[in-house]
Amino acid sequence: MANSPVSIKPGIAWLWVGYPVLMFLGLQFIEPRYLAMILGIALLLRWRNKLPKLLKQCSRLQKLLALALLTWIIATSISNDEELLRSYPALISIGMLILFAVTLKCPPSMIEMIARVQDPQLPTAAIAYTRKVTWLWCGFFALNGSIALYSALYGSRAFWVLYNGVISYIFMGLLLAGEWLWRHHILNKER
Repeated sequence: MANSPVSIKPGIAWLWVGYPVLMFLGLQFIEPRYLAMILGIALLLRWRNKLPKLLKQCSRLQKLLALALLTWIIATSISNDEELLRSYPALISIGMLILFAVTLKCPPSMIEMIARVQDPQLPTAAIAYTRKVTWLWCGFFALNGSIALYSALYGSRAFWVLYNGVISYIFMGLLLAGEWLWRHHILNKER
């Protein structure tokens, strides 16, 4: 997993987790267009060595989502619109929702693909379970994206930072932990 093209180094992880806080502080002193440019440069720097390999591995849908992100960065840079800048977490949730939902239509499901990294020989019952968990994540991304978009368009900067920088991560952590505990409970019952 460490050599995966989508792995995130700890230093970079803090940048993405701290994005709302960095934007909140940045907006006190810097125009939205420059913050969008900084975000774009950070993305390019993060992927510069792996971009050719990553593009070969990406599906058409993943490339379209990356293009949407690039378009968002350019639109924010041109418009200098703070609400557009703050819509980044919503855009990411919508992108994740699309990626997960497409795998429900065209199996294997996203969670099945992730599970097969650890156990390539998943039993049939596990495959059905991973579909249900993929549905659950789709629901999470839909709800999270809606709240993130609401906070970007109608919320104060403080509310936006609180939701996108703290609350959404708590919800995501609770979902991950709850699913992990439930899965182990189910596996222990079957043994």
